[in-house]
Amino acid sequence: MEAVQIGIIGGSGLYDMAEVTDRREVTLTTPFGEPSGPYLLGTLRGKRVAFLARHGAGHRLSPSELNFRANVYGMKVLGVEYILSASAVGSLKQEYAPLDIVIPDQFIDRTRGRVSTFFGRGLVAHVGFAHPFCKHLSGIAHESGRKAGATVHKGGTYVCMEGPQFSTLAESNLYRSWGADIIGMTNLQEAKLAREAEICYTTIALVTDYDCWHPDHDSVTVEMIIANLTQNAKTAQQIIANAVEQLPYARTCECASALKYALITRPDAIPEQTRKDLAPLVGKYLQPA
Repeated sequence: MEAVQIGIIGGSGLYDMAEVTDRREVTLTTPFGEPSGPYLLGTLRGKRVAFLARHGAGHRLSPSELNFRANVYGMKVLGVEYILSASAVGSLKQEYAPLDIVIPDQFIDRTRGRVSTFFGRGLVAHVGFAHPFCKHLSGIAHESGRKAGATVHKGGTYVCMEGPQFSTLAESNLYRSWGADIIGMTNLQEAKLAREAEICYTTIALVTDYDCWHPDHDSVTVEMIIANLTQNAKTAQQIIANAVEQLPYARTCECASALKYALITRPDAIPEQTRKDLAPLVGKYLQPA
């Protein structure tokens, strides 16, 4: 199978990349189950990419149903070293208006019971996550947004909530009191798993509307949100294409060696099946059993 260095995960409204040529679909099965769908492999601005629609064909999967491990593991097996993630979010600040873009640099976890690690089953690892997004990749995404003519904000805290319901007014005001900037339902697990897989990860957060704290929130209609999703998807495709063009082949960030000092379990104590399942992630750090 060909190695593809750049992965793209499309969220609500972004189910394809129009510029991608030389297309073919690859269906993968992982030790963690099935990904959201087939990976679309192709060429974008002269580079090989793998695109995955996060919610599946026709937007079939809710945030709580997503198999984050399978999605990221599949990217790793394909050879991906960079993941550009596009996601629809609500705004928690007046200055982040609908159709704006945010490149966040922090998370607050409000999910419940989601599996956020590849490890366990006899192999323990603790990766650093103080800075959950790749600083280098996020910088490229920010510049790519400016190049696309978008109103783009660099930095900010993304509250990842469980969903599928939206926040209560009390919750929305609580998040604002914490200084959070945007709210969504999907990116935290992707970021954690990408770090464990030593993949650089960033989020292109596409603001569709203000969260319910805003006095005009009740006047927002489904039609308005869908229109914003459609417009955001066009902008996201431009930003992603611009970023792909700028990505270097060689990585110098710490993401590439996140597991170097993270594996705690004594190698001879690791079960053979776990060692086999996680070989794409940890094989280079483990001697043959």
